Amino acid sequence: MKPLLAGVALGLLVSWPVVAAPPVLRLAGGQAGSQEPREAAANVLQERQQRFQPVWSARGMVAAGEPLAAQAGARLLAAGGNAVDAAVATSFALAVTLPHSTGIGGGGFLLLWLPGPSPAALSAAASAAAPAAASARSSACAAARAQELPLGRGFALGIDFRESAPAAAAGNLFLDAGGTVDRRRATTSLLSTAVPGTVAGLLLAQRCYGRLPLERVLAPAIALAGEGVPVSKNFSQSLAAAAPLLLADPGSRALFFRVDRRGRWRPLQPGEMLQQPQLAASLRRIAAGGNAGFYQGPSAEALVRLMRRGGGLISADDLRAYRAKPVRPLQIRFHGNQVLGLPPPAGGITVLQLLRMLERFDLAALGLNSAATLHLMGEAMNLAYRERNAGLGDGAEAPQAWQRWLADGPIQALVESINPLRHRPAAQLLARPAVLAEGDDTTHVSVADGRGGLVATTSSINFSYGNGVTVPGAGFLLNNHMDDFTAKPGSANGFGLVQGRANAIRPGRRPLSSMAPTLVFRPDGSPWLATGSPGGSRIATTVVQVVLNRLVHGLNLAAAVAEPRIHSQLLPDRLEFEQGLNVDTRRILQGMGHLLHQAAAMGAAQSVELIPSQQGGGSYGVTDARRAWALAQPED
Repeated sequence: MKPLLAGVALGLLVSWPVVAAPPVLRLAGGQAGSQEPREAAANVLQERQQRFQPVWSARGMVAAGEPLAAQAGARLLAAGGNAVDAAVATSFALAVTLPHSTGIGGGGFLLLWLPGPSPAALSAAASAAAPAAASARSSACAAARAQELPLGRGFALGIDFRESAPAAAAGNLFLDAGGTVDRRRATTSLLSTAVPGTVAGLLLAQRCYGRLPLERVLAPAIALAGEGVPVSKNFSQSLAAAAPLLLADPGSRALFFRVDRRGRWRPLQPGEMLQQPQLAASLRRIAAGGNAGFYQGPSAEALVRLMRRGGGLISADDLRAYRAKPVRPLQIRFHGNQVLGLPPPAGGITVLQLLRMLERFDLAALGLNSAATLHLMGEAMNLAYRERNAGLGDGAEAPQAWQRWLADGPIQALVESINPLRHRPAAQLLARPAVLAEGDDTTHVSVADGRGGLVATTSSINFSYGNGVTVPGAGFLLNNHMDDFTAKPGSANGFGLVQGRANAIRPGRRPLSSMAPTLVFRPDGSPWLATGSPGGSRIATTVVQVVLNRLVHGLNLAAAVAEPRIHSQLLPDRLEFEQGLNVDTRRILQGMGHLLHQAAAMGAAQSVELIPSQQGGGSYGVTDARRAWALAQPED
């Protein structure tokens, strides 16, 4: 028995509440018997061992938060595209079909692994020999190539397309005359909008690592925007919930609402069509002109006019200056497997810290969802969030520091501070202010292709429908991610979380994020799975639990995603749990000092997995039932 496991086991003997023993089982012959089962009967019904099963494909797979977008990506796989083409096509399609979660007015992160030599090297060489018009592509692909991480028989790369603060932004942007944070200004005004990054990030990935022409990749999104998409019940309900925000903006009101017989505005109803001709035109300009089709020209001019008219900060210079950043992924080994995440401002370091801490405990022996396992997970979560809150911000400001956070010494010190018998209150952990996280309406896409490529990408406009403002003449909603900065140290943000100084507003800086696209590889370096989730501050803990369930507890991918989740983030000092955690386990956790709180469903982990060739090859896909409108779409 491992020492840390022994300590936990001893704690169970001396400190857990006593519960009544189960009634003694009696066998048919009347004797008291053990609970050892009789010889198993033949499985004549061919029943599966696990309750949930993933979707199977002989080739590639797309798992995304909306069916039409997932189908668009899968069709590009079938047309010869790779995982990057499919992820980019799906993400642009989601900007049309899931506007409350993402859009070209937002930002995010992408993590890819591709087999073989880097296409970016070929793209850079070809563009360097081309006319001057291709010089920007050559430079961007060369910069991406320099950040690639060799892994197995291929390479990995991250792309940071988080929004950035405009040049005119100042640290006191959201403070009123009395020094108090103005929540309306921080969340629903044009001041809340950071310079969008989604277009630049997706185009960087596609032009350096995709296989298909950009026009082909954008065609599904253009068609969906122009021809229209049927409104689902969930979409209609989200519009009704956001009506006070959306009705305040003329563009959003005209796009998402209709006038009823009594002359009152009502949201689009299930079965009605949402047509977005202005967004279709913006997407056509991107397809024809690349970055210049969005960051310059009519779309950029429309955004700048809106900013000038409404008191926003984004200028034409801000748009022209924006660049997506290729970044080298962070890498750890977890039970022999390699796990990749992205450095700050992404949330990958929290995922990797948690996995490194929890690897020190024999969670498999303690058992899936046992009180002992959940206690250790909750305590590790609090430590990871304390570290995160202490000093994370824009990763560009300390690019070499983050791997040290994952080194053996610091991780072991954190593990040794965990009390295996009792919950340690936040006050005893020298709790620091909690950092801001995205709204729950972020979205995630995971893709596997038939060649073994993997992509995980998470994007957001922050709150549902961002700040509720649609750009006139361009047709896209604006983010309110400026609220992810520190408006005032010690003051709560829109989610009730308090931020630290390392995340203060500064021109050009990118706000700290919880988004954590994650890739897992087998010990030999072969690609295994891609996952990620929306969910604000619960993103990291959602991803970690999917990985633990799959790699440690041996669940298949579907069961790993479906299991009930917990979450703790140091402040507020409580252990949150989903429906499904049994009452006996909850009583034991309370006896260990945890304040429990039943929360709403946590996250929505869209995940894919590659099946080894010796097991027949192909892929699995899973969408999280916590959001019923998602889809895992096979390529074939």
